Amino acid sequence: MTIPTERAQTIAHVLIEALPYIKRFQGKTMVIKYGGNAMVDEALKEGFARDVVLMKLVGINPVIVHGGGPQIGSLLSRLGKASEFVQGMRVTDAETMDVVEMVLGGLVNKEIVNFINRHGGSAVGLTGKDGDLIRARKLLIKRDAPELRAPEIIDIGHVGEVESIDPAIIHMLTKSNFIPVVAPIGVGADGHSYNINADLVAGKMAEVLRAEKLLLLTNTAGLLDAEGQLISELDVGRVQTLIEEGVIHGGMLPKIRCAIEAVQSGVKSAHIIDGRVEHAVMLDLFTDTGVGTLIRGR
Repeated sequence: MTIPTERAQTIAHVLIEALPYIKRFQGKTMVIKYGGNAMVDEALKEGFARDVVLMKLVGINPVIVHGGGPQIGSLLSRLGKASEFVQGMRVTDAETMDVVEMVLGGLVNKEIVNFINRHGGSAVGLTGKDGDLIRARKLLIKRDAPELRAPEIIDIGHVGEVESIDPAIIHMLTKSNFIPVVAPIGVGADGHSYNINADLVAGKMAEVLRAEKLLLLTNTAGLLDAEGQLISELDVGRVQTLIEEGVIHGGMLPKIRCAIEAVQSGVKSAHIIDGRVEHAVMLDLFTDTGVGTLIRGR
């Protein structure tokens, strides 16, 4: 089949534009936090899988950390168990933790692995329990209120934060041409499983792996200013000002904070990109314009 000249020229232009980025990133590690619409829309899931396979084929090492909050909530609802949240964190008793492990470590993780493998990749699914990958500690939430003499400490169950990451199994997989797909479940010194925010795991994973980039897929165009316009680039120095002005708030706060910690710990750059855009990862990595908000250190 003959390709029309105009389309062929467009393809050639795209490949030429991508070439310097491919050369620059060969052998580098990219940690991608995968979540939001990109995980539930079928066309976006197919596109993301192709993007990841292409990255590996051109010599880049993608490491995926995924979420799955909506899928957990859906299964809990079907089981007749209500979801309860404190400061945006899911209250996770032992029964809920069983569901979290089933959904994150099973259903969601294996679906992502299957999509990547169907498109020519070799993905391997992990939780933080595999290879002693993620050590966790219990997360306790503090609540301040005028009527309280001291902050109230709230125990929300099997919710954790990253204590440490041992990347040995990740290095073994990437060197063997596999693509690691990590569910954000860690294990504590007490032997219990803990559900950890996927953004935080991705940020810490990028730090430990000394990644070239941390990419956080979201359901927004990136970080927006007070007028709703995209902030295309942000340095660490501006963050506190934007928080005080209320520009960075709500669910964007943990993403920005983990991105800042990553770049301050040696990751070259962090990107908050719109996972609702088809092939957003490719657009960010391999084009001059990119998408979303780029965060650099000072």
